[in-house]
Amino acid sequence: MKFVVAASRRGIFAVFCTVLLFSSQIAAQPTYRSGQLIEPAYEGWRENPDGTFSFIFGYMNENWEEEPKIPVGENNMFSPGDPDRGQPTHFLPRRNRFTFEVVVPADWGDRELVWTLISANGIERKAYATLAPDYVIDNVVIASETGSLGAGSSSPESRANKPPEITLVGDRIRTVRVGEVLTIQSRLVDDGVPRRNDPLSSVRSATTVEDVLARYQRRIMQRPSRITVNKINGLYLSWNVYRGEGEVMFDPPQVKPWEDTRAASNSPWGDLWVPPTIPEDGIVTVDVQFDQPGDYILWARADDGGLYSDQYLEVSVTP
Repeated sequence: MKFVVAASRRGIFAVFCTVLLFSSQIAAQPTYRSGQLIEPAYEGWRENPDGTFSFIFGYMNENWEEEPKIPVGENNMFSPGDPDRGQPTHFLPRRNRFTFEVVVPADWGDRELVWTLISANGIERKAYATLAPDYVIDNVVIASETGSLGAGSSSPESRANKPPEITLVGDRIRTVRVGEVLTIQSRLVDDGVPRRNDPLSSVRSATTVEDVLARYQRRIMQRPSRITVNKINGLYLSWNVYRGEGEVMFDPPQVKPWEDTRAASNSPWGDLWVPPTIPEDGIVTVDVQFDQPGDYILWARADDGGLYSDQYLEVSVTP
């Protein structure tokens, strides 16, 4: 049955978003919400200017909703040597790539560095880091693996890309009470590469609901266009919990740094994500509240689509 809806473009677009979100939730229900294991991942290594090496790790949390907390110890440790190498103890859902680095000395040789994780369900998993030549990574590899570039592709522009710069305004160690608002400001600077893209530009120009849905259907039917995950390029800054036992609330809600491919998921890997507008002065502000006392580490990731930079903030939360 054919029908015509008379509405403004804004109304048509709102209807489209609602229909698409509902259909995507039905068609792509999460396989697992909670209770699943976490796979540590060795992403690769790169040499530092001083001759040392950085082993880069990430992880795959099989859960779509649960964010397990695994303190450093026998269930979350490195070996040999110091079991605490700065790894997270709060694990965000799904695939998280290039999450942290462990620096090893220039004379590391052919030894292995092993990250062991034992999830709440008792399943043990390990990631083995070595200086094997096929694990060398550079900026093009990072952009490809995270989905900014297609696998094996690059351009003079992408090769010239520099990671965004993030500078924390104020002290790197803060104290706040439970329930009190902690305001964090960060200065974000980027070179504008890669160019910000708007995945919805084509549907915004549509004049009817049928036209909107037809254009979006064409996008869906064209996939997969690459063998790696697809990511929307655009600069953003996202604060999340890295270590800490309590629940932490962020206002406004932060862009997800993990690969949530569902539509309208506030994730660069989601099909309806539009990059946020960064203030002209580059100052990004977020308000944070904690529901339990304790020591926390908050993690900020600045991402331009292709490359990233990280910053950390230690917070002591008192009753």
